[in-house]
Amino acid sequence: QVQLVESGGGLVQAGGSLRLSCAASGGTFSRSAMGWFRQAPGKGREFVARIRWSDGGTYYADSVKGRFTISRDSVKNTVYLQMNSLKPEDTAVYYCAADPRENGAYGYWGQGTQVTVSS
Repeated sequence: QVQLVESGGGLVQAGGSLRLSCAASGGTFSRSAMGWFRQAPGKGREFVARIRWSDGGTYYADSVKGRFTISRDSVKNTVYLQMNSLKPEDTAVYYCAADPRENGAYGYWGQGTQVTVSS
């Protein structure tokens, strides 16, 4: 059973940085992709970033491009989201998710970690 556990959320002032981690276990991830999503209060879940486990290829939402960086550590089976120049509108619960067949179907989700950016 695949398990994803996020950590690293918290409260930060606008302009600050946070790094989220997502530890993956219980599966083989070499041919999968991993993604970060977020959900702000009263809004739907929004795509943030994606990384292919095999070659590290990345893709970002326009709203975070240039500020956020997704990366992975294949030894630790962990995916990271480095968030810089944070804005109050980045406030949300952040989720990591696994796309086991790299086809856009995220079949596994973590429990989420809260990120709050104060102005």
